[in-house]
Amino acid sequence: MKPLLRVVLVIDALLLLAFGLLFLLTPWTSLYNALQLAQVEPALVGQGFGIALLGLAWLALHASIDGAMTRAVARTVGHVNWLTGVLMLVWLIALRSPSLSAFGQLVGAVVAVVLVLIGLGGVRLAAAVRRREKAQAAGAGATGREQKQAEKAEKQAAQAREAEVYQTEPVTKVSPPVSPATGRRVEPDFTAAHQPGVVTAETRTVETRSTQTHTAADEARDAAADSPGAPRPPFHG
Repeated sequence: MKPLLRVVLVIDALLLLAFGLLFLLTPWTSLYNALQLAQVEPALVGQGFGIALLGLAWLALHASIDGAMTRAVARTVGHVNWLTGVLMLVWLIALRSPSLSAFGQLVGAVVAVVLVLIGLGGVRLAAAVRRREKAQAAGAGATGREQKQAEKAEKQAAQAREAEVYQTEPVTKVSPPVSPATGRRVEPDFTAAHQPGVVTAETRTVETRSTQTHTAADEARDAAADSPGAPRPPFHG
């Protein structure tokens, strides 16, 4: 759609260039008489109008190359063209002014119809391009929002998985050992005495005392059992 609009802009630029040059040649009376055109009075007005048309032609040509200006310039030039064509038809058909020959009136009417058709075509194409650009922008915006929502959902899912793994991990709490002599907790001390496979003199002393205590207790129990007055367990036959 936009390439077709650029073609229309090139045609508009050529038409505007031709009319601009024609109005610049307003002082050339013989040329106007040969073309059976009405003479513009004063000539200064015709030349000023010609310069304006040349500027509009350059703008249309530039807009056909620059995509950012295509739609706006095509709409503006289109409105100028069809309004000019309608104005020409009103003066030539309704008011019959200026008074031209049959050939001059025919040429003027054809030019006016061409301006109306090209102008309206450019306006409609510009509107179609605008609607398409809006639809593309809306689609791009919707795609961007969907991508953001997908990224957000993925991030939330990753956070939920991390929280679930953290909750399912077993938490083991190692309680400090309790001393059998004092009944208090013994704080861990990373020394040679607490390293596995290392036996110190203190450890040996504690083991020797524990063995002697157990031995003395066993001997006292045996002596009490062998005494004459000691109770005997009942005989079971």
